[in-house]
Amino acid sequence: MTAHRAGVGADARPDGRTWATAAVALLLLAAWWLGPAGHGGSGGDTGAAVAAAVAADHPPHVYAPHAPLPAAAPTRLDVPSIGVHASLVGRDLTDGTIDPPPYDTPGVAGWYRGGPAPGAPGAAVIVGHVDTETGPAVFYALSTVQRGAVVDVTRTDGTVAEFSVEAVEVVQKDHFDASRVYGSGTGRPELRLITCGGSFDRTQQEYSANVVVYAALTGSHPVAR
Repeated sequence: MTAHRAGVGADARPDGRTWATAAVALLLLAAWWLGPAGHGGSGGDTGAAVAAAVAADHPPHVYAPHAPLPAAAPTRLDVPSIGVHASLVGRDLTDGTIDPPPYDTPGVAGWYRGGPAPGAPGAAVIVGHVDTETGPAVFYALSTVQRGAVVDVTRTDGTVAEFSVEAVEVVQKDHFDASRVYGSGTGRPELRLITCGGSFDRTQQEYSANVVVYAALTGSHPVAR
């Protein structure tokens, strides 16, 4: 597909505590380019089932706040329960839009470095493709992750920030509540993993929703040598 770049005005550029509201607009609209390049159907039914389960029978489990870590850039993401073991690349804004992870490296995820680092206070954001024209990508199975699943983020300071999944949702583009999805008003260290979900419109070449995984910092340990 042709990557659609959804513009956001310069006044929405993330800065300090206001970054989350700007980032959500970028990331949600980024569903236009986080979808596949001509390869659809990967996340719709499963994602919808997960969303229904979260809403009906599995309310989010909220972990007690963990002491934040000093800010350090992330280099690797591991979600063992769904087979995610990915390098991370920092993504910035270009002309008011967030740069997506490259399509030619579908196994790589992107950390939005205009926001918090994973483990630091606030909600860090990592995005990845669900699939591309060549097949499944890094977050193909993201909608199937379970509450309590471990998410490890390796950082440049030699530590691994340990997160635990609190909830998974599939959020329709036109019902995305930025303050709820990205809210971390207490400064609790949190993580959001985001990809495309819902149904795939082959005419428009886009997905109808985003899969959002909410996780909280629950520990840390040194990188194994």
